[in-house]
Amino acid sequence: MARCKSFLPSINNKSKILILGSMPGVKSLECQQYYAHPQNRFWRLMGLLGGDNKLYQLEYKDGLAKLLDNKIALWDVIGSCDRKGSMDSDIQNETPNNFKLLLKEYKNIEKICFNGNKAYLSFKKYFPEILSSYDCQKLPSTSPANARFNLEKLYQGWNKVLF
Repeated sequence: MARCKSFLPSINNKSKILILGSMPGVKSLECQQYYAHPQNRFWRLMGLLGGDNKLYQLEYKDGLAKLLDNKIALWDVIGSCDRKGSMDSDIQNETPNNFKLLLKEYKNIEKICFNGNKAYLSFKKYFPEILSSYDCQKLPSTSPANARFNLEKLYQGWNKVLF
């Protein structure tokens, strides 16, 4: 079982929406990129939501910049954990990221969205006071493991919340 460590947040002072995953999967950790697994629908979904169907084809840094231009920040709830593979259900010994500090520094955040149930449940466990003081929304996971939701269903669920 490997010790996994999340990335730094992708955020700036204009960010209003903070999208939180649980912990990057194996492919994302290898690439040091959010949502790097080719079957993860995150980048395709963000492109559809933002009106740029080619967002997923951009260089990673350009995709992050496009999200920031749209006032969307990314981070993970879990700062480090033990996990074999990429499944959220295999996460053990988790330590959360410091959201009190992040939200103190980035005061424009108005909405916190959780990309899947594990992100939501971990945040709820460690930060119930933040959960009750922000507009927080649990959204269906963009992970390929969430086979119940195709891209169209993800779009329907996320579009209601983000825009």
